[in-house]
Amino acid sequence: MPADVAEVFGTQWPRLVATLRADLGDLDLAEDAAQHAFAMATERWPVDGTPDSPGAWLVTVARRWAIDQARRDLRWARRVDDVRAALELPQRERGAITDDLLAMIFGCCHRALDEPARVALTLRYVVGLPTADIARSFLVAEATMAKRLVRAKKKIAAAKIPFEVPEREHLADSLHDVLKVVYVVFTQGHASPTGELIRGDLCDEARWLAGTLCDLMPDEPETWGLAALLAFTDARRPARLDADGEIVLLSDQDRSLWSADALDEGRRLFQRALRSRRVGPYALQAAIAAAHAEAPTFEDTDWATIRRLYAVLGTLEPSPVVTLNEAVAAFLAEGGDAGLEMLEPVASDLEQYHYFHLARADMLAQTGRADAAREAFDRALETCDSEAERRAIRRVAAERLAGPSA
Repeated sequence: MPADVAEVFGTQWPRLVATLRADLGDLDLAEDAAQHAFAMATERWPVDGTPDSPGAWLVTVARRWAIDQARRDLRWARRVDDVRAALELPQRERGAITDDLLAMIFGCCHRALDEPARVALTLRYVVGLPTADIARSFLVAEATMAKRLVRAKKKIAAAKIPFEVPEREHLADSLHDVLKVVYVVFTQGHASPTGELIRGDLCDEARWLAGTLCDLMPDEPETWGLAALLAFTDARRPARLDADGEIVLLSDQDRSLWSADALDEGRRLFQRALRSRRVGPYALQAAIAAAHAEAPTFEDTDWATIRRLYAVLGTLEPSPVVTLNEAVAAFLAEGGDAGLEMLEPVASDLEQYHYFHLARADMLAQTGRADAAREAFDRALETCDSEAERRAIRRVAAERLAGPSA
């Protein structure tokens, strides 16, 4: 794909597919029409030059192709007049293009679909990621992912999942589903199941999605909170691996490598989230990330404040993982016994979670219980699937168990 077409693809693909889906009411036809338009752009633009309005050019070409397909395809033959009429409607009579894009996002993230299907549909039809790249994220073959996407689209049709922005009274719940999908995409970028320690493309796409939601829904503070959280977290990306590609723990990261641009962006987004005076779970997590970002060193981090923020988060969205994070903050603010006391109630819930055993081992080592710490480090290794993380656990275990407190 020529560079200018590729650049336009990044900005116009989601809007083009969303517009065509709204026109045609069919995701497959919309995607095929959009792909045809970009294929034509690849042929024509290097010869004719890039049009003054690339987006409008793509919409026109895609609409003409869709009408031709409707004439040829028996499935659409009876609807050709309806298709033509819909495609010839002026934009203002169909609603703003941003409404189409929002409707596309809410449709792909609908709770009637399971979470992997939501993530895959969003990456394919909103972000425009190739099926092969999505398959790589899920550790499956491209053909398998293609079948999954087909099944998800059939479920959308069978369940009559609406592609529309929910009414105000249902918006909060639906938006929560959308934001969760964006967050899952980001976490796959930072802890990819493929074994890649960082997939920058997924992190970038998640941040783009979060920013797009801020633009489309500026009055929803949680969109700003999520965007801030992702910016603060992604700022650490340059420092997360050493020269040999090994994991560098937060406590050992060179903070001068953290992206200043991402930190500034995080601060701007976080301030915008706070302006609404309605603080939700993502804004709280952004506040925690901001506390890490503003600390000059790991030792100078305001752990007491971070513990209080996790406590508030636990009242809004209680979960064993939130309790674990609060326990770690308590450990660093008040000592190992404070952290261990908090871990007891969630021990059975997190038995298969290696971060639980790693944190507990660290606390036990700090309080001088070397044998118990050794057992906990061993359990962390047993429950960890990533070889890179297992190497990091072994390094931490060697350091802690050799320390004076052990």
